[in-house]
Amino acid sequence: MRAVLAGVLALVSVAGDASAQTPPAVVATPPAPAQPTATIVAEPAAVFIAACDQDADGRTTRAELTACVTRSFARIDTGNSGSLGYIGYADWALLWLGDRNALPSPFGVDANQDNRITPDELQAEFTRLFNRYDRDRDGVVTRAEVLSIRSGLLPVDSGKRKRR
Repeated sequence: MRAVLAGVLALVSVAGDASAQTPPAVVATPPAPAQPTATIVAEPAAVFIAACDQDADGRTTRAELTACVTRSFARIDTGNSGSLGYIGYADWALLWLGDRNALPSPFGVDANQDNRITPDELQAEFTRLFNRYDRDRDGVVTRAEVLSIRSGLLPVDSGKRKRR
């Protein structure tokens, strides 16, 4: 019994000596550099127009856009009512623009301000946007035309924007 007690005491003293040792120094690794702020961006409506390129030639024609807007509207207007309320439009924007609050907003699309979006109103808004993106006025919108160069953006810092 004394031998067992002596063995336990020896183990405890060895463990005590080990815990008294200082732990190895922790070397701090520098944080990874933040991803640079994007300088080339595309608006959600521009991405939609680019995605309407049916023949995959990298160019969206007015005819391709018109057919695409018609198909996208019909996909949300499942009851074939011929118009969408603002919530229905938000569903359309989520599906086709990526976010319910993406521009163009329903307030801008609803030309007659009756709180309903019709296919004609949506077509008119995308015709206006097509004209804006078609910088060289050749009747087609290319991928290069839908991109915007942004300069002077502040770098992203932990999700917080710096005040000027």
